[in-house]
Amino acid sequence: MALINNVIGAINFVAMLLSIPILGAGIWLLNQPADSCLKILLWPVITLGVLILVMALAGFVGAFWRIPWLLMAYLVGMLVLIILLACLVIFMYMVTIRGSGHIVPSRAYLEYHLEDFSIWLQRRVRGSYKWERIETCLSSTQICPDLNQTYTMAMDFFRAYLTPIESGCCKPPTECGYTFVNPTNWISPINNIADPDCIQWNNDQTKLCYSCNSCKAGLLASLKQEWRRADIILLVTLIALICVYLVGCCAFRNAQTEDIFRKYRQGYS
Repeated sequence: MALINNVIGAINFVAMLLSIPILGAGIWLLNQPADSCLKILLWPVITLGVLILVMALAGFVGAFWRIPWLLMAYLVGMLVLIILLACLVIFMYMVTIRGSGHIVPSRAYLEYHLEDFSIWLQRRVRGSYKWERIETCLSSTQICPDLNQTYTMAMDFFRAYLTPIESGCCKPPTECGYTFVNPTNWISPINNIADPDCIQWNNDQTKLCYSCNSCKAGLLASLKQEWRRADIILLVTLIALICVYLVGCCAFRNAQTEDIFRKYRQGYS
């Protein structure tokens, strides 16, 4: 019985370690440009990581100190958390299944359209109240100003592989026909009606294209990239947690069976 309890404790210790990648994914998202300005799944991911850590700790304590009710609470609670984590993994995949960049002639970078993304994500950036806060956050970063230090010549800029936020927020859409002065300064548009964003562009360094739909699309494209990477981490952790949980269930069942036989033998003797 003591050996099985030690095995269960070791299994729960592994579950505690598996909470680290989940917490790490949440902290990593917190430091990414898109997620730092559009906080949607940051706290659900971090909260799940903390709860899994606490639940695994409860199972660890219950196994080594032989507290049956704590082990039962661990089994039930961890099952619920695994289901929630699975739902989160599926949700992150489904809402990011749409949305990709469009190739622009004579440009290395891609451009992004808001309508390409899932309706759920679009709703997160539509509405003036929601976007004003995000716009303020984006304009306070060095994402666009840093481009002026990196690219001084038009051809260098056109050959650059810009991030979605740089492409959508720091310059006007290519089809507007603006003339390059520097990455955040463009003049003399040829076709102001080609895209509603054409008239939204402003050379004021605090405005640029932050109010453009292309900026919203660029933010969502960046969010998609970040979520896809985090989703892979969460999926691998989920599979490992399921394996650990199943082994823990088998060990707990064997412990219960051994305890029943032990009591039976004691009663018989």
